[in-house]
Amino acid sequence: MSTTELADRLGVSQSGVPDVENSELSYTIKLETLQRVAHALDCELVYFLVPRTGLDAAVRRQAERKAAQHLSSVAHQSRLEDQAVTDDDTTAQLDELATRFIDHRGLWSEKGS
Repeated sequence: MSTTELADRLGVSQSGVPDVENSELSYTIKLETLQRVAHALDCELVYFLVPRTGLDAAVRRQAERKAAQHLSSVAHQSRLEDQAVTDDDTTAQLDELATRFIDHRGLWSEKGS
């Protein structure tokens, strides 16, 4: 399809087509404009996010992150009181706390545990 034909279908001047193309290339195109282009090309616009990992893995990673944050303050206090725990104990505590956090409201909150 020529730029003249596409411009006609979009209801813009021929010089407006490169503007649309450039906004797409620079990631500044509006969804509304992209929808108009899809309609002009007799296409369906499909807009979605694809997770990088599965849901279970994402939840577990977040729970472990929150558990590590929580335990780091406890570990610091324990060291100050000369009551530090072994690495194996720390790992077990981290795993147990992360497992409890998985079903805990506020898992994705950046505020305190």
